[in-house]
Amino acid sequence: MVDESSYRQGGRVGVLALQGDVREHTALLERLGAEVVRVRRPEELARVGGLVIPGGESTVIDKLSRQFGLAQPIRDAIGDGMPVLGTCAGLIMLADSIEDAIEGQQTFGGIDVVVRRNAFGRQVESFEASLEVPLLGERPVRATFIRGPVVERLGPDATALAALEDGRVVAVEQGNLIGISFHPELDGEPRFHERFLDRVASRP
Repeated sequence: MVDESSYRQGGRVGVLALQGDVREHTALLERLGAEVVRVRRPEELARVGGLVIPGGESTVIDKLSRQFGLAQPIRDAIGDGMPVLGTCAGLIMLADSIEDAIEGQQTFGGIDVVVRRNAFGRQVESFEASLEVPLLGERPVRATFIRGPVVERLGPDATALAALEDGRVVAVEQGNLIGISFHPELDGEPRFHERFLDRVASRP
């Protein structure tokens, strides 16, 4: 890990602020020393060196990103190697394919996976789990799942970072992209955000 001063030197990061738990991600990133821009328009995306896509409703994020002219600029940024962290709906938006997409639903893509939306049922069926994530150290990750997706198929270019006891993959990585099914920002779990910030700080 790099220290917090390196995050500041690495430039601004953005949180996609169209819908979802924007405030919680912003607070965690700022606690880690990052300068945060709430991204709603292409000109704001152009000011940041990395992007967090928060949880929320993937269909709404998709629709609003197109309405605000952000969808293609985000795809272009991903193609150019911008580090991106997607949580819950953010994982759906980073997936190359959705198994149960609604008609016309699109993603930004970038991670070679197929995901299934709302894999754990309704919001009242939310739950917590302790996950082993070797890449983040020996201490387990406390994970809160709220109508989260799961990775149904993992392509050869993507790497699984964590799975539930039944084997369902809930965290993946590909290049500078990280996608997770749960909400570390709600539990104050900083390590995924730290890994994201490391990528931003080290990018040329």
